Amino acid sequence: MIEYLKYFVLLYGGLFAITNPIGAVPVFLSVTHDLSRKERWEIATKTALSVVITLVVFALIGEWIFRFFGFSVDAFAIAGGILLFKMAMEMLSGKLSTVKISREETEEFSDEVVTLEEVAIIPLAIPLISGPGAITTVILYMTKSTGFADKLTVLASIVAIGATVWLVLHSSHRIQDALGRVGIKVMTRMMGLILTAMAIQMMINGIKGAFGL
Repeated sequence: MIEYLKYFVLLYGGLFAITNPIGAVPVFLSVTHDLSRKERWEIATKTALSVVITLVVFALIGEWIFRFFGFSVDAFAIAGGILLFKMAMEMLSGKLSTVKISREETEEFSDEVVTLEEVAIIPLAIPLISGPGAITTVILYMTKSTGFADKLTVLASIVAIGATVWLVLHSSHRIQDALGRVGIKVMTRMMGLILTAMAIQMMINGIKGAFGL
């Protein structure tokens, strides 16, 4: 039981650093600035559900993707590590990762009149929170999990991240008031540091596996 709990904490911590829901608060407030509190809460709920559904689907079909395209888990780990490293470098500089969403996309959705469903799914859930880095990570963890309990732990960590996203977005105004833009940038840099270590370890594991080291 303790072993699975440690595994869950490891997975949750990694996914929290990658999805960085606190860093998404300014974007969330930007695209929902002219909406009522009820509408913002509705978007927060739909965004969290979209994040969970997206990550669970990719976690479940990840092994099939490997078979279809004919590449190994180790090759995917190296590629994923490079992708996460790029994200981490941008986060360390206090920027919103362009791997997730560009400034143009953010401005586009701030200016356009769109439905609540569109805002919740794009750009908030995809690609801002459950972007390529998070998708890559859950696929790798699920593929490397051998037993049913391990796979269940991966899915549980995804659900926990979804709950965290809901809580953070639901409390977005209070978080921004408490941390301020500077505080959010500091948190983003901290998540970037954790993500850097994850990315390097992912690449090391991939290289070891590919070359039989």
